[in-house]
Amino acid sequence: MTAAPIFATLGCRLNAYETEAMKELAAAAGVEGAVVVNTCAVTAEAVRKAKQEIRRLARENPGAPLIVTGCAAQTEPETFAAMPEVTRVIGNTEKMQAETWAGLKAPDLIGSTERIQVDDIMSVKETAGHLIDGFGRHRAYVQVQNGCDHRCTFCIIPYGRGNSRSVPAGVVIDQIRRLVDKGFLEVVLTGVDLTSWGGDLPGAPRLGDLVMRILRLIPDLPRLRISSIDSIEADENLMLAIATEPRLMPHLHLSLQAGDDMILKRMKRRHLRDDAIRFCEEARKLRPDLIFGADIIAGFPTETDAMFENSLKLVTDCGLTFLHVFPYSPRKGTPAARMPQVRGPIIRERAAELRRLGAEQLQRHLVAQDGQTHRILTESPRMGRTEQFTEVIFASDQPEGQIVSRSIAGHLGHTLLA
Repeated sequence: MTAAPIFATLGCRLNAYETEAMKELAAAAGVEGAVVVNTCAVTAEAVRKAKQEIRRLARENPGAPLIVTGCAAQTEPETFAAMPEVTRVIGNTEKMQAETWAGLKAPDLIGSTERIQVDDIMSVKETAGHLIDGFGRHRAYVQVQNGCDHRCTFCIIPYGRGNSRSVPAGVVIDQIRRLVDKGFLEVVLTGVDLTSWGGDLPGAPRLGDLVMRILRLIPDLPRLRISSIDSIEADENLMLAIATEPRLMPHLHLSLQAGDDMILKRMKRRHLRDDAIRFCEEARKLRPDLIFGADIIAGFPTETDAMFENSLKLVTDCGLTFLHVFPYSPRKGTPAARMPQVRGPIIRERAAELRRLGAEQLQRHLVAQDGQTHRILTESPRMGRTEQFTEVIFASDQPEGQIVSRSIAGHLGHTLLA
């Protein structure tokens, strides 16, 4: 009996979503015995890890055809095609097409001379038509947007994902209805540049319009969550939803990247330091229990000690709780790679300092929850997450996949205890 394909995913939640879709496409096409690596290109380190994973999987699965896809495959297909372990490289658009998988069946795959199947992603005008129902066991992720129209100087992702494309609201509503019918209690809206949703649709609706429409038309959806947003693009209806919709979860992850105005300009970001602080203050006034996560880059080219101090101070000025810290690494083909670089040891020191501050901020949040009662979505008998997405460990088994109200008895490490 031939084995089912092996899938490995690196990078973002959207990649994980698309891996689930590829599993369905591969099964429908009858692909067997292959190894598929869905890569990330966000940093040079991510590309290095992708190569490492490819070599590891090739050693563990000798003779199996190995297919590489994802953002790194899209941005530098020749790099992966040159690896002796790799049988085929397919692009981000091609990986979501049924006809691609129909042509990936052994032995034709191994004998094929066509090693690269990657087209110009900038010519793609629509999101992939393949939507999966039920990625995640108790929390479902729904892709509503792909691509990015912005060109931040450090970022390679638009060249891996293409320009912004939105899933029409009606399609999103229908999918979420099916998920609720299947018993999912929480839905997370995902995308590459989520707050740009709707810009390419008739009438140019905004993300807040989609959120309000979902909550209005699907009253039996208990929890709606939105993933990373660009705070400068938050629209009036999104702020209204934050203020008035308890089913919209009080946790926002912000794409901030830096806290110094000159660095933000050199990054070609669309906000300044005060814009980020103002957004957090306004959103917290509308929803006092709202907490924030954020992406911060350490050691962007030309960053001085004083500039870095501004990023450090932004963490407390915005009251950030969850930090995703990225040590800067140059990506070939981006403007930032041609700027004067900060030395590696300094970058690592700054990243470590940001992480230490992030750990302190998280501890403050955890301590403040002691004695509070939270509604927790259970992901396993002994683990769940609050509405603010804080992890909770239970002292005894709980019903899995349910929302339970429990009092917090303290914390251990990065988790609450209930």
